[in-house]
Amino acid sequence: MLWNVTTAEYLHTGHMACPGCGASLSLRHALKMLGEQTIVVMPACCTSIIVGGQPTTAVSVPLIHVPFATAAACASGVRRALLAQGRQEVTVMVWAGDGGTFDIGLQAISGAAERHEDFLYVCYDNEAYMNTGIQRSSATPPGAWTTTTPAGKELEYEKKDIISIIKAHRPSYLATATIAYPEDFMAKFAKAKKLSGFRFLHLLAACPAGWKLDSSASLEVTRLAVETGMFPLLEQNEDNELQLTYVPKTYEPLASYFRIQGRYKNLTDEQINFLQGEVRWRNKKFLTEKGETCV
Repeated sequence: MLWNVTTAEYLHTGHMACPGCGASLSLRHALKMLGEQTIVVMPACCTSIIVGGQPTTAVSVPLIHVPFATAAACASGVRRALLAQGRQEVTVMVWAGDGGTFDIGLQAISGAAERHEDFLYVCYDNEAYMNTGIQRSSATPPGAWTTTTPAGKELEYEKKDIISIIKAHRPSYLATATIAYPEDFMAKFAKAKKLSGFRFLHLLAACPAGWKLDSSASLEVTRLAVETGMFPLLEQNEDNELQLTYVPKTYEPLASYFRIQGRYKNLTDEQINFLQGEVRWRNKKFLTEKGETCV
């Protein structure tokens, strides 16, 4: 797959991303897979600042900035307009953060998914409202520091299970990915592009500032999220079941993921052990004795 990636660039230099930004790196390669026949619908998020506002932009495909709660509704309208013009070759992609997906935009997403609207919704999840000052979202994991949870998010509040919510709508395609595993990432975008109907990709995107992480460790920490089972790489199969697309040979201890990030500095060893048990239980449901995966 990697040898077939275009050398064309649709996210250009001069953008305003922080060093080590997982969102901007993900967008660069997502656009490489989708190509120039793409229209991006983008609600308020980090990337809406990164790519620049009118009249300048670092993206060379059509880009529509829309209000926070309306991305899925606006993408539905864009697709209907393209159909009226007979332009079925264009991919409509929503590019939104976790705040505009897990929280503010969820109602419009549910409506679009229920109607089987024909577009690709991509959530790059950096696990807080990073653009407005690192406030907690419902995607913030247990124990993680934010400016609105200064001592760390309490363990009794779990991260919202957005994958199960979308799965209940029976989308045409559903998967998780991270640019730290580029072949898996690109294969999923390639597959999503070929399909029609409502498609959803959930990306984990490290934010060095919000995660209190050295910018050089952005990909390392994202790999650890997968290798520890904190963020499993999943894909929906033809039976509307989720299966793992990557299984670590040996799951790394969860402490190795937590200790590299300053946002988890308040976690005790006891709390880490508790969360380790939760992650192991969650990942067991994807593994059978034969190594097959389903849920």
